[in-house]
Amino acid sequence: MAERFEAILISRDEAKKQSVAIVELGLDDLMEGDVVVRVRQTTMNYKDALALTGRAPVVRRWPMIPGVDFAGEVAESRHPDFRPGDPVLLNGWGVGETHYGGYAGYARVKGDWLIHRPAGLTAEQAMEIGTAGYTAMLCVMALERYGTKPAAGPVLVTGAAGGVGSVAIALLARLGFEVIASTGRTAEADYLASLGAAEIIGRDELSGPVKPLAKERWAAGIDTVGSTTLANALSMTRYGGAIAACGLAGGMDLPASVAPFILRGISLLGIDSVMAPRARREEAWARIEAELDLGKLAAMTRRIAFEDIPEAADDLLAGKVRGRLVIAVP
Repeated sequence: MAERFEAILISRDEAKKQSVAIVELGLDDLMEGDVVVRVRQTTMNYKDALALTGRAPVVRRWPMIPGVDFAGEVAESRHPDFRPGDPVLLNGWGVGETHYGGYAGYARVKGDWLIHRPAGLTAEQAMEIGTAGYTAMLCVMALERYGTKPAAGPVLVTGAAGGVGSVAIALLARLGFEVIASTGRTAEADYLASLGAAEIIGRDELSGPVKPLAKERWAAGIDTVGSTTLANALSMTRYGGAIAACGLAGGMDLPASVAPFILRGISLLGIDSVMAPRARREEAWARIEAELDLGKLAAMTRRIAFEDIPEAADDLLAGKVRGRLVIAVP
């Protein structure tokens, strides 16, 4: 193969000043791996936006092709589980951080990082879901393993208008849970209700000073924000409940006390999507294929051009993006 293709490359100079450019590369420019994938669709997650803008040290190898997600078809393979033409997808594994990612026409990766794309999902739908939706399902699965059931009471979703939050609401509602959506964008109330939220509360209800214990309001939660929001969510969780934490948009700190844990028996469930084993990934994607109302994907998705990726990163971090961004790769 002698293909030439476009890629978005993040570089930095000797003064560590970062720059982003669209460049032309060949397969010989890619990193090591036993599978070459023709990338068809990709998406933008919070981590991608941080990498593109340099607002957090996401990139740990320079230069770097960002994009922690991609979907496409196998072009070449030395891995026993994949053959040319197989539809595949990838989420995480340090792609876009330490290994060239999905913002390119081709990607060479380890086959152990790939999974076969579910037959019921197109490449575009897989990226409409992306790491955000896959992470949302991991959160739902964690709450289910904990024993959370719809009869226990409402489930809180923070950062509700974002990618993880949007898919989490749709999944929880489909499974019969009453969902309380927390958002700083009250103008999105109709959108959140259309996904299945039964109640919408303002971000300010969870951003104030944290009490060791506050009034019990929900049986469980999915938190994408961290920091004060997560601390308040824990303080308001009912006896024996649990919060699945998967994000840090509000900060990495947790200004909480031990009171919810030792006086109400609350559990904090940590969710990692990047290094999750393949079996758990396959289970999550099979559940998504079976249980996510794909008709709701259109409402939570916006398509952007490949060349508009850098600008969209600023919009995402500024809270101007609702749901998911999907990009066709040239």
